[in-house]
Amino acid sequence: MNSECTSLPKVFVTREIPKPALNILKAKTEPKVWPKEGPPPKDVIIREVRNIEGLMCLLTDPIDTEVIDAGKDLKVISQVAVGYDNVDVEAATRRGICVTNTPGVLTETTADLTWALLMAVARRIVEADKYIRRGYWKIPWGLMMMLGNDVYEKTIGVVGLGRIGLAIARRAKGFDMRILYHSRTRKPDVEKELGIEYVDFETLLKESDFVTLHVPLTPETCHMIGEKELKLMKNTAYVINTSRGPIVDEAALYEALKEGWIKGAALDVHEKEPTDPENPLLKLDNVVLTPHIGSASVETRTRMAVMAAENLVSVLDGKIPPNLVNKDVLKIRPLV
Repeated sequence: MNSECTSLPKVFVTREIPKPALNILKAKTEPKVWPKEGPPPKDVIIREVRNIEGLMCLLTDPIDTEVIDAGKDLKVISQVAVGYDNVDVEAATRRGICVTNTPGVLTETTADLTWALLMAVARRIVEADKYIRRGYWKIPWGLMMMLGNDVYEKTIGVVGLGRIGLAIARRAKGFDMRILYHSRTRKPDVEKELGIEYVDFETLLKESDFVTLHVPLTPETCHMIGEKELKLMKNTAYVINTSRGPIVDEAALYEALKEGWIKGAALDVHEKEPTDPENPLLKLDNVVLTPHIGSASVETRTRMAVMAAENLVSVLDGKIPPNLVNKDVLKIRPLV
């Protein structure tokens, strides 16, 4: 390796990333990539950050004060995700470390997955697939066989009208649904454009046939769907979660599904990830479960990684990155 290469800033990437993103890093940095599918242990991350200027990480990596303090030369933490609740942003800001994320790029892909889950649980797609594979299909067609519920012209309640929530509302419009929403802020322009209705949270739960969750994980939203909320819903209603697992109390959800408080649920995110094989939800047919794949398309995951690489390289070039989370850091580390 020549002297020009060795002078490049060192970067640690906590998982393999698509080649276009890796090429961006290789052009400006000396990247070291964790080669395994699973996340590196925390002690490995601590060891690696001692010698790097840039860290590219995922939601499953615990980037806490201990990790941040170990990175004496660390300038940027580039998260390959929209959310960043795994990063101690305040600690990073105090140390003059930029934190970046990848907003916007996964909106439509996650909305697609949300809609797929909604349709799957309403029309019992997964259950019907198992019905065939297990040899239960004995007659060509039955009037009462595998009855699900319509989606068209039903009422959907969107909790959190951010980018993804809005994308869901637009899809619901195509199904001629009544669209309710509850969010921290009202959006009159969107209400007028799409004909959607702002309601309080309790009303949304009581009147919706489908409740879909699109809020960040905060102390206020943790277990925002629990026993009380599930009992407010119609016994014919469904809940869909593609935001963060702890927003739904899974113990309460299990009781709701088993006892018939609601009709069904679909979860892409879980309180514990990977979910425990003994999780009782896995034994129920009226719940559809996927392994946190909301943004898992080739196109979107590549765009996410490229965006994260560009964020990281921008900081190391002394520039303000396109997606800076902690703007207050510029008071400590001025960039242009």
